[in-house]
This record gives sequence, structure tokens and C-alpha cells, in this order.
Amino acid sequence: MKFKNKGRKIYKTKEKNYYGKSGAGKAFSVGLTILLLGGLGFIGYSVAEPLVNYSKKKGDKDAVSPTSAVVTSENATDSTTIPVETMPGITPPQGVNFEAYKGASLKADDLLSAEALELAIGRLPTGQGIEYLAVPLKISGGAVYYSSEVFYAGPAKASTDMLTLEQIVSAINKAGYKPAAVVSIFDDNLLPVTDGGCGYRTYTTDEQWIDNDVSAGGKPWATPYSDLAVSYNADIVSEISSAGFKKVICSDLVFPRFRQSDLDILDPELSTPARSMKMTAAANMFNDRILKNGSSMFIEVSAADIIMENNDILQPMLLNVNTVVLDLNIDELSSGVYTADTVYDFSGTVSEKAEKAVNMVEDDLSEFNIVIRLSGDSCSMMDFVEARDALVKKGYESFILG
Repeated sequence: MKFKNKGRKIYKTKEKNYYGKSGAGKAFSVGLTILLLGGLGFIGYSVAEPLVNYSKKKGDKDAVSPTSAVVTSENATDSTTIPVETMPGITPPQGVNFEAYKGASLKADDLLSAEALELAIGRLPTGQGIEYLAVPLKISGGAVYYSSEVFYAGPAKASTDMLTLEQIVSAINKAGYKPAAVVSIFDDNLLPVTDGGCGYRTYTTDEQWIDNDVSAGGKPWATPYSDLAVSYNADIVSEISSAGFKKVICSDLVFPRFRQSDLDILDPELSTPARSMKMTAAANMFNDRILKNGSSMFIEVSAADIIMENNDILQPMLLNVNTVVLDLNIDELSSGVYTADTVYDFSGTVSEKAEKAVNMVEDDLSEFNIVIRLSGDSCSMMDFVEARDALVKKGYESFILG
């Protein structure tokens, strides 16, 4: 089990890791792989097999059937599909995505009625290459914005008369987009109210932990240490992925930003790096459910959380998910990002703030495919488009606007 070294950072280039690599780069990588495997075959299978396994991307699962996987080399004028079965020794990992992801996101309130959803889709910008439309079906705080059959989702419904998943998928498909879903996982303040065993408990007295004083609006959080909380979210993502959503973006795979006074009264393991195993195990369960339904899973992590090192989920040796949505919430960044001994100031235009944040965190994401999400209520869609264009020049081709 490998954990990040918190000492001096060595900044790496991102060309071989970012999501949406150029066609020439992909073809060059495939060619090198064939040459290397050819050389290994000359030495002998007993040596080549362990080396091939070691060279697999960290966090990737074992191979899928080679008859159903292809490697695609794409550029503006040519597209070549190379069947994997023609490349001896290459067995692609499950869930790897080779195409660029280009999407936009709606607001939770857009799902309150069929009319609101139709109007929101009609307001999306044209000519921006948007292919996927992401809808927030379970938001931070725990509210559920669709008519769910999952047992504990009933008390969490944002309204008594929500749209069904089939209605949402149909509206998105009718407008010419592919449906994607955003599901907040452990930033859930409603589930522990319904069942106290789903939240954090004090270690010696078994009382419910909340994130602040009651007078200051303190709330409980769902925890990956609760089998019921994990099962509830697994049922949610399974229900969603089986309804026709092509991508399921799981956000808030995080622990609360504990103070030392909190850690002093909670399970001692929460003060150790070992806690990341619970978080990644939950993510892998969600991934398994989603893959079984023919969809794929992304993990969303905010740039602010990475800067504050609240990023336990980013363990490529433990994760079976290889794509991270980096949320650049401009409102959050503009307020400054605070760590124990540093305040990071983000000033300037939206594009400048976004570029600064990416420069600060891209080393932490060097072993993942990256989709850039630009969000924030204070920004216009034009702000997001301009920031997106600036990041495309840096090599980031996958994005979510809004």
C-alpha cells in the first residue's frame, strides 16, 4: 500500500497521463508498447509476464475480453481502430476511457419538473462540442433529486413529486445529448439523521459526531466506516447506472475537514493514513456496481480539497477507477484556500484562477486521466468557456462546463 510522500514535490509532465491525449501521442505509445512486448517475448514468457503486469496502469483492473476492446488513434483527419487481439500480450484494463469527455452540467433545481428540465437544456450554449449532459441526482448535503426506489432515499427526496430516472434520461436523449449523473456520496447530513449508525460516532461514548456546535448549525456526516451508508450509496449508483446513464460521477468521496479536537474524540484510525482504505474500498464497490450496468464511473475531487490535502481517495494503488474530475469551483477558490499554515490567494480572471489551481494540483493527479470541471455560481457560461479554452492550450481536452 502506497501513500503520498508529503515532502518535497517533484513536478512531472502530464503528457502521458491527461485525459484526451492527442492521436499522435496515442499511436506512438501503442507502437512503443508493441516493440517492448516483442523484446520481452524474445527473453521469454516467464520474464515478460511479470513485467507486463507491472507496467499496467496503477489502479486498473484485470483484463476484459480482448474481443470487445479496441485502442483508437484519433486526429482531425484520420481515425484508425486497432483490435487489441492483434497485439500479443496486451490485455486492456476494464473501464479505461480513450476518448475525450466533453460535457455540461445542470443545476439541481432544473430537475424539479419536466418543464424546468426542458428549459435548462434549451439554455445550454451551442457550438461548444458538448456531448454529455450531467445532472446532479444526489447533491452535497444528501438531498435526492429524482424519484428513487432505494429505501433510505425516501426521506431525502428534495420534493414529494420528483421526476423519474426514465423521464430525465428521455429528455436528455431527446435533446441530442448523452446522460451523465453526479452523485454526492459521504457529504450527506440527512442519512445519519434517519439512521444514527450511518454517521461518525465518538470513540468512547458512542455519541453522534457533528461538524460544528449545534448553535452554529453543526451537522452529522455519513461515513465509509458504516456498512449501511456504503450500501445505501451503492444502491443509489446501481439504480442510476441501470437507468441508462452512460457516466456516473461520484463526488464527495471525502472525510469531513476534521479539527484536532474532532480527531481526539473519534476512532483513532481516522488520524492515520489507513483510513484511505475504507474510502477507496467504498469507491471500488460503487465502480463494480456501475460497470455491471454497462456504465462507467468517474471520481470528482475539488481542487481546494487537494490543496488542503483532504484527498484520501487519490490512491492509485488501491483504486479501480482511473478518471478524476477536477472541480475548479471558482467561488470557492476566490474566497481563498486555507491550510494549517498557509493562505492561498486566487485573484485575477476566471481563467487565471483556473490555471493557477491546475498548476498547484496536477502533480497529485499525474497517475489519473483528468476531466476539468469549471463551476461556480458567480461565473457566466462565457467565463467558463474562456477558462476552458485556456486549459485546452495546456493540453487538457476533457471538460465539464457548469
